[in-house]
Amino acid sequence: MSRSYLQIHPLDNLLVALTDLKAGTIIHHQGQEIILKDDIAAKHKFSSLDIPKGQTATMYGVLVGVATQDIPKGGLIHTFNLHHASHDFVGKQKEYTWAAPNVDRWKNKTFKGYHRPDGQVGTQNYWLVIPLVFCENRNVELLKNAFIKGLGFQKNDPFTDQVIELKKQLESGQELKTNELKVSFKGELLQKSASFPQVDGIKFLRHESGCGESKDDSDMLCALLAGYCVNPNVGGITVLSLGCQHSQIETFKNTLKEIDPNFSKPIHFFEQQQDEGSGVENLLSEVILKTFQGLVEINKIKRSDAPLSKLRLGVKCGGSDGFSGISANPAIGHTADLLVALGGTVMIAEFPELCGVEQELQNRSVNATVADNFGKLMREYAKRAEAVGAGFDMNPSPGNIKDGLITDAIKSAGAAKKAGTSPIVDALGYGQYAKKHGLNLVCTPGNDVLATTGMAGAGATVQLFTTGLGTPTGNPISPMVKLSTNTRLAEKLPEIIDIDCGPIISGEKTVEEMGEEILDYVIRLASGEINTKAMELGQDDFMFWRRGVSL
Repeated sequence: MSRSYLQIHPLDNLLVALTDLKAGTIIHHQGQEIILKDDIAAKHKFSSLDIPKGQTATMYGVLVGVATQDIPKGGLIHTFNLHHASHDFVGKQKEYTWAAPNVDRWKNKTFKGYHRPDGQVGTQNYWLVIPLVFCENRNVELLKNAFIKGLGFQKNDPFTDQVIELKKQLESGQELKTNELKVSFKGELLQKSASFPQVDGIKFLRHESGCGESKDDSDMLCALLAGYCVNPNVGGITVLSLGCQHSQIETFKNTLKEIDPNFSKPIHFFEQQQDEGSGVENLLSEVILKTFQGLVEINKIKRSDAPLSKLRLGVKCGGSDGFSGISANPAIGHTADLLVALGGTVMIAEFPELCGVEQELQNRSVNATVADNFGKLMREYAKRAEAVGAGFDMNPSPGNIKDGLITDAIKSAGAAKKAGTSPIVDALGYGQYAKKHGLNLVCTPGNDVLATTGMAGAGATVQLFTTGLGTPTGNPISPMVKLSTNTRLAEKLPEIIDIDCGPIISGEKTVEEMGEEILDYVIRLASGEINTKAMELGQDDFMFWRRGVSL
């Protein structure tokens, strides 16, 4: 490795170790010698000067903490000597001028997507089955088994094969020996149905909401599900309802109409309590018939060329480490800038991980209204957290802390790099659909699945997900590209990592070079030429952000 440490911003008094450094090591920095007082593990931080108790620490050029005890120059930064702190935000304070990256290389490029009547273009062509209430989850599971097995959308996984082999051993009186079985899991479960070559899959959502909660939450669920229906990756929908729940079919239809007044995709509604047949068997039989007919209909749609401006990209990080903010996050931030410069749409979520950079984002907003709306959403979220005895300062997980993200402000400053540098065109609440080209802020928790679920509901057709520790997170309708912040992770968990951004840390590639490679990958993915690891594994995670009390 050509360098042992990094100063991210000229104003920073915290430096990042790029490799394990021993106590006593002499660091030459800006004409001075720093003798390390402690062992500094790779990804962790040390001080470039003495920081007295009560004084501030800076990274990424922003306030990230206050010293809880005297920190000597060259001392390790950790939870025992630094506490979260961040600057307040007061609305848009200055105009923002953006220097867009050169995109000549991609101006005439296209991707092969699915064109929808509303002008959007999908990267996938899915049929979606959704329940309006958790009471329908069993029926959803029955339908899933019927269609996946009946149409061959998924091959047997090696663990099913293992159980089958054990069953044979039992029946033949053999000793059960799982260690003799060859189990290889390489993420090759996904396949298309020979009967529907233009259909990329049929997806089934499950959740625990829709009733027994505040009406606001049930209405929010309808908004989120409506966003999934409008998402151009969805070709048609089957909706299941019990009948007596808060999340009524009419509520859902009205919300769908608000998002898209001219919604014209095939959609079929079934309400169990209103069914005039004899029992659930007849209901599900009708559901299967209508859904099968729907698959026939969307199978007529073929991929065709679309400009890159039709791409809708979500960016997210999870299982983050001390390298996230200097490798993978800024890399996909550059990808985001390239796409915005091409006229595309980008979304960044997880508001708790924007804590400390609010003022910068408000100044990047296209006008005061957008800036104020973002500020309002952030303050309301923080207030909700405080009301239950929590706060954004509690956001870093044990894994984050172990790998160098000591305060939420440090984590957030690095996480915000995913947003690139382009102007912010809108700030959206949870369940709102992104309708403006450019960079959108989408209010979600930092929780991996809650955030990715929210961005798919806002219309993301591809999501870039960076990770330093590894996470298998996927989404039913929005392909998830997993990017490792370091090469060691990519080598350790190859079954879930699609792109290794570790070469940025080693100095083999620049952030810009990596960002360009990622955009090329996205174009291939959007054209159906490749699948992500999460898609191959069938990692279809969906979780609704339920904010009120259960009743």
